Amino acid sequence: MPTPRFLTLDDVAEILNVSWSQAYALVRRKELIAIQIGGRGQWRVENEELERFIARKYAEARAGSVPPEPAADGQAEQDDAASSPGGRGRG
Repeated sequence: MPTPRFLTLDDVAEILNVSWSQAYALVRRKELIAIQIGGRGQWRVENEELERFIARKYAEARAGSVPPEPAADGQAEQDDAASSPGGRGRG
């Protein structure tokens, strides 16, 4: 059986080993290009587009341009306040 040209978000989520919600978020943020099909707006991702997305992510990782993970609730605000001029730094 030939490889299908289009993948559902369930397929994408399985391939990337993420949840459906995370796959949908990639589409919403336009990190992963997808099209809507049909009256119910089901998303489809072209197989080649998913491969380009994966290659782009590897290139970003090799270049060291992967953004840091967001800090836990409120931690980023605490870090910003501690490092800003006039902030409540430790020490």
